Amino acid sequence: MATLWSSAAVPQEGRDGATMNLYGTPGLVDMPTAEVLPDATLSATYGGFGNYTRSTLSFQITPRLSGSFRYAELKDFPSLGAADFYDRSFDVRYLLMKESGWRPAIVLGLSDVIGTGIYSGEYVVATKTLMPGLKVTGGIGWGRFGSDGTLGSTGRRPKVGSLTAVAQGSVTPERWFRGDMAAFGGVSYAPNDRFKFKVEYSSDQYEREVASGGVEHKSPWNFGVDYKLWQGAGQLSLYSVLGSEVGAQLTVYTNPKTLGVPGGVEPSGLPVAPRPAGAAADLGWTVDPQKTTAAQTQLAQTLASEGIRLEGMTLESRRAVVRVSNPRFNSEAQALGRIARVMTRTLPASVEQFEIIPMVNGMATSSVVIMRSDLEREEHEAAIEILPRVRFYDGFGREPEAYQSSYPQFDWSLAPYLDVSVFDPEEPVRTEGGLRGTFSLDVTPNLVFSGSASYRVTGNISDISRRDESGLPRVRTDAPVYAAEGDETIENLQLAYYGRPGKNLYGRISAGYLEEMYGGVSAEILWKPVTSRVAFGAEVNWIQRRDYDQLFGFQSMTTTDPVSGVKREIPEFNGHVSAYYDFGNGFHGQLDVGRYLAGDIGATVGLDREFANGWSVGAYATVTD
Repeated sequence: MATLWSSAAVPQEGRDGATMNLYGTPGLVDMPTAEVLPDATLSATYGGFGNYTRSTLSFQITPRLSGSFRYAELKDFPSLGAADFYDRSFDVRYLLMKESGWRPAIVLGLSDVIGTGIYSGEYVVATKTLMPGLKVTGGIGWGRFGSDGTLGSTGRRPKVGSLTAVAQGSVTPERWFRGDMAAFGGVSYAPNDRFKFKVEYSSDQYEREVASGGVEHKSPWNFGVDYKLWQGAGQLSLYSVLGSEVGAQLTVYTNPKTLGVPGGVEPSGLPVAPRPAGAAADLGWTVDPQKTTAAQTQLAQTLASEGIRLEGMTLESRRAVVRVSNPRFNSEAQALGRIARVMTRTLPASVEQFEIIPMVNGMATSSVVIMRSDLEREEHEAAIEILPRVRFYDGFGREPEAYQSSYPQFDWSLAPYLDVSVFDPEEPVRTEGGLRGTFSLDVTPNLVFSGSASYRVTGNISDISRRDESGLPRVRTDAPVYAAEGDETIENLQLAYYGRPGKNLYGRISAGYLEEMYGGVSAEILWKPVTSRVAFGAEVNWIQRRDYDQLFGFQSMTTTDPVSGVKREIPEFNGHVSAYYDFGNGFHGQLDVGRYLAGDIGATVGLDREFANGWSVGAYATVTD
């Protein structure tokens, strides 16, 4: 367990590892450095000083590119009188040059590229290791990083406007690297793997904060000490800031790239059974129906002991085709490995080619072809790489004869639940808890009737007060009303059919209460060749608005803004066409273009990075008319 936690935690071991600043990015105290975390490191930081706290989630997207999402609480902020203001912002950093020899590392960074502009700033910073544990940093900044001790200007920096007008966030590239610029820098020294001491000269004047009386800016010099927690799992920091404030911070790290694949507590898979010399030539079993039936029965029973269902099978003298469903293993590769091992132990020795067709909702996916002799050599003779020897085909039209039917199948669960709503401008975190029951009835492999219902015990999500000034129908703005009136709810209740209309095609059609707020009919189709990086799809929905109590009724598709009294019609039809691309190294892109719930036309672009253990980290952005 300690080994697993150690591999999961750590950003960078040793004295020269990067540590996080008060913005939750690699840095000194308040200023950035040109250090980067190891690829795929995910960090969460909470800290602050005076009337200000910052919570930041950062991800090292690639070895050079990182992104951060920040949620800050600013008490008694001047632009909003005596109210507390909750600010959201995004940062991007890119490593222009790695440290090498006499050359320093250089990073270009943009803070608050999407947001209110409170933390807006840009910088170019360099960091050089002088000796083990000792680093020096210097940089030039604009915006917040160019407000104290200015060296000059690169032109007028446009104002971002009032906070309330841009509270939802806006991109303002016309401000980048414009306005006054200033120098910042500092030194860090780590005498050992645990402690790191920092001193910096800050170029942030904290103009708004000083104007509000929240802090005093007595000195541009900041000081800090970091303490690395056990096994590098986190960082605890104490700071002296602005010559007048004491700050503190906690950072925790993980890395999905180095986390193991879930599992390991289940029994190990069966060993591959080698065939005796000359056994592969024996075809006597092919003329004995009893032996054929016995082999199929033994295969089905042994797969069942592994938690895998045999859905169909064709057994020939040299080849076996099996159709299987895998309700147990999260990793499909793990399931395929166990299936192939079972086949070596249960099928006649003459069967050399194994073809395995995984089934999902009754649809054949890829057909995976593995040679039995490759498995034997890999386990009993010399280690060979199996994947290059495996062949993949579309499973459509390759389905074997059905085995004994085990349908219908019924599954259910009853458990407590906790729903969380975050980033509301009036309350950063709201929760709701209670009891939730779910069921799934697989009438046939392709026809699934499923649903969930919940009983709320406590929560304050219904207290959200939202005013909509967009002039669009209230398609999601009434979510708090649904939460307030739905103590006992049917969250969803639908009948779905899945099928393969043709080669490389996958389809779905669903009808019923599709989600908490809408019911109707939804249809989707996907075109995806097995070995292609590209896929295309389309989805169309006919919807009706559910009653607020989320039971069996529907209501009018006309919504009324409670403030303006304006009535708007929600369109009954919406849908999108989609394009998908696999960039490699776990990166997947998606583009959706079409009509959204409110009837607005636009597009959503998304990018995520998926890891071997099933973790996925991503982001998306939507623009509509």
